[in-house]
Formats: sequence, structure tokens, C-alpha cells
Amino acid sequence: MTQTAVAETTDPTAAPQRPVRARPAAKPHGQWKVDGTAPLNGNEAWKQEDDGLSVRHRIETIYAQEGFDSITDDDLHGRFRWWGLYTQRKQGIDGGKTATLEPHELEDRYMMLRVRIDGGVLTTEQLRVIAGISTEFGRDTADLTDRQNIQLHWIRIEDVPEIWRRLEAVGLSTTEACGDVPRVILGSPVAGIAKDEILDPTGFIRELHERFIGNPAFSNLPRKYKTSITGHPSQDTVHEINDVSFVGVRHPELGPGYDLWVGGGLSTAPRLAERVGVFVPPEHGVAVWEGVTSIFRDYGYRRMRNKARLKFLIADWGTEKFRQVLQDEYLGFTLPDGIAPPRATAPGDHIGVHEQKDGKFFIGLSPTVGRLSGTTLAKLADILETHGSFRLRTTPHQKVLALDIAGEDVESVITELDGIGLSARPSIFRRSTIACTGIEFCKLAIVNTKDTAAATIDELEVRLADLVDSGTLTSPIGLYINGCPNSCARIQTADIGLKGMMLPTDDGGTTPGFQVHLGGGLASHERDEAGLGRTVRGLKVTVDNLTDYVERVIRGYVADRADGETFAEWSHRVDEGLLQ
Repeated sequence: MTQTAVAETTDPTAAPQRPVRARPAAKPHGQWKVDGTAPLNGNEAWKQEDDGLSVRHRIETIYAQEGFDSITDDDLHGRFRWWGLYTQRKQGIDGGKTATLEPHELEDRYMMLRVRIDGGVLTTEQLRVIAGISTEFGRDTADLTDRQNIQLHWIRIEDVPEIWRRLEAVGLSTTEACGDVPRVILGSPVAGIAKDEILDPTGFIRELHERFIGNPAFSNLPRKYKTSITGHPSQDTVHEINDVSFVGVRHPELGPGYDLWVGGGLSTAPRLAERVGVFVPPEHGVAVWEGVTSIFRDYGYRRMRNKARLKFLIADWGTEKFRQVLQDEYLGFTLPDGIAPPRATAPGDHIGVHEQKDGKFFIGLSPTVGRLSGTTLAKLADILETHGSFRLRTTPHQKVLALDIAGEDVESVITELDGIGLSARPSIFRRSTIACTGIEFCKLAIVNTKDTAAATIDELEVRLADLVDSGTLTSPIGLYINGCPNSCARIQTADIGLKGMMLPTDDGGTTPGFQVHLGGGLASHERDEAGLGRTVRGLKVTVDNLTDYVERVIRGYVADRADGETFAEWSHRVDEGLLQ
């Protein structure tokens, strides 16, 4: 059955429907409930011709048998994403050619494969399987993303069916890890573990995954769709930049539940999510998520890809109308008025040693900008199992949590993990720097991000040691490095956000560099409220001069800050001259 048929014959919400709204004379947005389901661009056409989920059968029976050259264009550059597959960048193409070469000239015959890890929940058995796939099929690559996924590279199409078999044998998958679908569900990495959590969203996340991931009802959304759910007071799932988020709160009359946020997203048109103003009791969480997702499917803008995220609908509708449509058309009942979450109580990265509710401990670990390997993952499983731990979590901050560590084993575990590059006591620079995939593997990238970030961290640890050792600089200053304008590394929400671009040189050539954003932050960044970074006109820095710039601006902050003033507050207050 094609997606057109699904959309016309399936009623996943079983809720009463209003008549189609009249629209003023204008170009249609491609909203199914307003304009009908006729496709208004090429992407919408091939999505309706054959649902993205259907490509798995062709991968297993044709493409894996006949090789890369047998793959059709719509599948390779479209439907493959529904199963977590993208072609990776061909090696040796510099960033200056990213915008000038055709897409097929940039891509390699190898794939990036994204393993979906909803809520960041992993066992050591699952970790070993990912490690084995990495070393056997992926040239020992394994990158931890800021979406709690693990990405592998150098994957051949011929090996994909065997990789799926191994992942699914231990309860993992790549289903809808990419594409115009519900992407991985960000979940609090301390769900069910932390002593101070407001409520445990584990069952909520599990039910969403079981009921809706791979479900044709939501396998053709206008664009990608990102969810976050947390019940922890650190607000550790970056809820302000997701399409739909549930944030744990304690209602004074109704008890623990969720505050609902919608319409967040970054990329080239950043917008922070807004509170809908409702309280979601835990028993209604699944229905509310289904209703919000259905609104996006039915009313989301499909005519133009660059306007097809939920944030654009929210900008036009406003939250009051959104709430009314959600309640009247999709839920069939009224939600109580909500309360805003209080300020986050602690950093949301969970780095360091923390006591669990059962008396054992979890240890938050920082790999350098998410760069791991299959070999490292296997060693991590070995160390945990040696100490009686069989559970771990990934986080939305490119971190790893080791769970269930006995108190007497904490220090030995920390020492052993530090030996494989996972630090429980990282420097403030190593702790707070994240980076996207970058030019090494990404076809959209312009600069090298991972190596640039690692080198910058090493230098800052030496150059700014005087400030750290004296106690003058104690709070991490987030350095987020992105290889292109699309903000996979959340640059607009960083203390120092860096957007990759090519910069002119004095001799008429170009060199890799960054546009600088300053003073962004989210709830888990010790800010009173989230805010986007400040872009200073003309403020750009080359890769070669990056460490010099970061050192200069941090020393400027330390010298000029008011008592208790954060870097974000300072960078929005001061004259542009101090930020150069």
C-alpha cells in the first residue's frame, strides 16, 4: 500500500474531525487536511509512490546482492534514510568544493549507518554487538552523536542485511533513524536511576517506540520530527530545540507529570520551542505525543522543504490555536493548564560520580567530542562487566554513563575508563566541547570538526591552565563546532558556537574557518532561560587561528565580567570590540 492510501484510509487517532478549513487565496502550503494530499514537490511525490519503509525489502533482495550500482536514485538519496543509511563523503574532497560539486560527485560508495538508541538505553551485550559491527564492517569507526545515537561509517551495502540481523538479535535497529519520520526519542539518560528524578519516563519512551516507530501512520511526515522526554530536574534532553518535548514537572494539585513544548529546531532558521501551556498527566503522554505528531502530519507544510518543520506551523498558528486543535481534533478532551518548569538544578550532561536511588553509583564519562571506535566500545563493555555492571546510557551531550557501579569500585572503574579515553573528571574544555561529523564523512560539511575540536581542547588545557588552576575559571564554557550551516552541533545554543565556512585569504584564495555565535544556552546550561547566540557582524575566524581566538575571548570574559556573570550573559552585554 502506498503512503497516499495509508493517509486516506487510516485514522490513527480515531478522534472527531472538523471540516476542512477555508484558506485565503494564496499558494497552498501542502497541508494534507487543507490542501489535499496531491504532492507539490519531487520529495512528496516519491514518498507517496512508495513508502520509505518499503526499501528494506529491496536492500535485502536486490541491492545487497547486486551491489551499489544497482541502487535507484530515489532509494539511495531518499528512502535509504528511513533505515538509517546515507552515502558518506568521498575522501580527499576539500571544503571549498562542497558547494560547487554535484551531489553525486561528493558521495562515496560507502554508507554512514545510524544505530537508533531511544532514550540512550544500552546493555553491554548490545554494546558488544555494535563494537563488533564497527570493527568487522566499519573500519573501527563509531561516533556518539548529540542525539544519543551511534554512527558507523565505511559500511558497504552488501553488508547491511547481516548488520541488521546482528542488531535486531539484541533488540537494536536502524529503523527510522533518519528520514521524514519520528527520529530517535531523546530521553533522560538517568531515567529510573536518579535519586532526584520527578518521574521515570522509561515506559513512556518504550511505548512510543513499540507503537509508532516503523508504523506507516507516521512514516510520511513533512520533514524530520524530533522528540525529547525527561523527568529529571536537570532538564537534560535539550527540550527547547526539539519539535515536541515533555519536561517533567510537579503540579501543585495534580502531582508529577509533563509540561508540553512544541516547535523547536535550529539549522539555518533557528527557533526555540514554546510551552503549549498544558499539563500532561503521565497516563496521557502517549496520546498527546500521537496527537501532536498527527497535527504535524496533517497540517505541516509540505510544499517547500525549507518550511516543512513543525516550527514554521507553530510560528503561524501560535500555541493557543495549536492547543485548541490538539484538544478538539485529536484528543477529544481538555488538558489541564500547565506550570512552567523551574530553573534546571544541575548541568544536564551528568558528568562525574552520582549515587543512584538503589545505593549504587553511575559515572558520567566524556569521550573527546563523541569520537569513539569499535575497539573502545568493546573495552568499555569489558571494564563494566568486570565490575558487575551490564547497563550504560548515551546522552544528548555526546557523553556516556556507566551504571550500577558499587561504591568500592568507583575509583578503579574511573581509572580503567580513563585509560581508554573516557574521562569522569575531564577538563572544563573537554567536558563542554561537542562537534558534528564534519568533512571527514559528511557531504554537506566544509571544515574538519572532530580533529579541529580535539586539537583546540588540547591547546586550551595548556594555555588556560593558569585560570583553571587558580580557581578563576571554574564553569565549563561550551564550544560547539559545526562543519556547515545546518547546526547538527547546536551552534546557536553554545557559549561559543562555530559554523563552518570557507574564508577569503589575502592572496585571493580561501581557507577553512568559522562564523562565530556567542552567548547561546539552554535550560541545562545554568541559564535562567534559553536563548540563541549573538552573531557579531564580521566576526569570523580561521581554523588555524581558532585557539588564539577562544583563548582571547575567554580571558576577556574573566577580566571584564561582573560578579556571578556567566559567559553567555557577558557576551550579550559587552560591546562588539571585546568579542573580536
